[in-house]
Amino acid sequence: MISGRALIIGFICLLLLSFGQSWYRAKQSGEVFTGEQWWAARRDSAGIAPDPVALRDTAIVQVYAAPTYGWRGLVAVHPWIIFKKAGDIHYSRYDVVSWGGDEVIRRDYALPDGYWYGSRPALLADHRGPRAEAMIPRIEAAIRSYPYPHTYHAWPGPNSNTFMAHIGRRVPELQLDLPANAIGKDYRALTHPVGLSPSGQGVQISVLGLLGLTVGVEEGVEVNILGLNMGVDVLSPALRLPFVGRLGYDKVARDGI
Repeated sequence: MISGRALIIGFICLLLLSFGQSWYRAKQSGEVFTGEQWWAARRDSAGIAPDPVALRDTAIVQVYAAPTYGWRGLVAVHPWIIFKKAGDIHYSRYDVVSWGGDEVIRRDYALPDGYWYGSRPALLADHRGPRAEAMIPRIEAAIRSYPYPHTYHAWPGPNSNTFMAHIGRRVPELQLDLPANAIGKDYRALTHPVGLSPSGQGVQISVLGLLGLTVGVEEGVEVNILGLNMGVDVLSPALRLPFVGRLGYDKVARDGI
């Protein structure tokens, strides 16, 4: 039988290895350690979102995540969602930020696929066509029903990842799989510790995002200890690791492309 001491040592070793991998990735990309002030950091388009004018007649829903600004990017990501209905020539972008007023939900705070203060975003979901069109009213309803519109805590939540997880639960057709380093995605009120996983396609038990277990179609099996998540994605084989997020096959939920 494995002793408690061995488990603790193993957990610490896993954290150190994961942090080392995150540091290496950041150094290789050169995005986290530029030394730029936040106001001078890159915010232009990453060239990922399709041209909304060229695809005027196509509904589009996309979800992005990028490392947070500065050293925090070694630890966590910031997600957001963009969408447009058929006939629209502009995207609407929604995310949660902690500064600039009492209301934390922001619309069109930045470019649809813009660099997040120097960090290039990764695409998590890309849905187009009639199914995307059908999702949009439900996404808008989920945004309106977010239970923490005036509250933000970087750790353990609620924060931008809590917001995106709320949308994922309300719209499971998104097939949203937030990475393990989306700190705050597992935040749940003490009065509701059990419910759907962030993808809306699994179950979760979580105490304020500090201790919990998630089992889902998109997430696989994931354990949360003090907001640090680790687990295994079975259907799209990968390790789910703190700081790193995902180590294995890339995964983007796609439909209508």
